[in-house]
Amino acid sequence: MDHLFPAFLKLTGRKVLVVGGGPVAAAKVAALRPTGARLVVVAPEISDAIGDAGVEIRRRRFRTSDLAGAWFVVTAAPKDVNRRVARAAERLRIFVNAVDDPSQATAYLGGVLRRSDVTVAISTAGRAPALAGLLREGFDALLPADLDTWFERADALKAEWRSTGVPMEARRPALVDALVRLYDGRTPATVASAGEVRR
Repeated sequence: MDHLFPAFLKLTGRKVLVVGGGPVAAAKVAALRPTGARLVVVAPEISDAIGDAGVEIRRRRFRTSDLAGAWFVVTAAPKDVNRRVARAAERLRIFVNAVDDPSQATAYLGGVLRRSDVTVAISTAGRAPALAGLLREGFDALLPADLDTWFERADALKAEWRSTGVPMEARRPALVDALVRLYDGRTPATVASAGEVRR
């Protein structure tokens, strides 16, 4: 299998079609809402969670015309419906995430961890969603709790580097040193964790 190309999509104001109205589709709607996408849900039956989500709802079966103007599609429906959606979307060059149906997918949504402005996404190419979730939990335990402070330091340094012309290859080691200095004078446990950052 060819390698997947990781990317983060900017969906603000763009139409995203969700096919399916059950709990799995509801979870996808909940995950997509913070992106600012214009969500349209198509399904004969709609769960209360989707009905209360404030998204556009079409209570009927999927039609190819539902894809008009869509930038991305999530289908959480029976396999025959997923197949119809995937075929129609392929003709229109629209990427599809087919939940728990990797053979019909052209995009895979993995385990996602968000903290401050850091987003970590883990894909198993659709093979093992539960494993992606476990790995996400592991990364969550490793990330520092004070990432906002890291961002403040990185922002200040970036402005300084741009004004003084610091070359790109020198910026990463300088950032590591600056982050380690955030922990000077702290408890031994905190300094030890900063040492891990330096390594």
